[in-house]
Amino acid sequence: MRAMASDTVRGGQIFNTNCAACHAGGGNIVKSERTLRQADLEAFLPNYLTGHETGIVAQVTYGRNAMPAFLDVLSENEIADVAAYVEDQASHGWS
Repeated sequence: MRAMASDTVRGGQIFNTNCAACHAGGGNIVKSERTLRQADLEAFLPNYLTGHETGIVAQVTYGRNAMPAFLDVLSENEIADVAAYVEDQASHGWS
């Protein structure tokens, strides 16, 4: 587990480079019903309700269904930053 706090600004930059093609504005171009909005994360993301960022970290790290794994693309810190960014945006309605 990370000792340092996650960096949402850096997470946003990494998200824009690696994730926004499919998830711009918190959407999902592959499965439109499985967005990165709070209600959809709660409904579809395993482990989200027991630890928001932990659930997002697992999804980004290992992928699932059509989403690729980023285990060999991003560092553990970068994935944690992306998770913090996604959680922050989801909690504010991606506005």
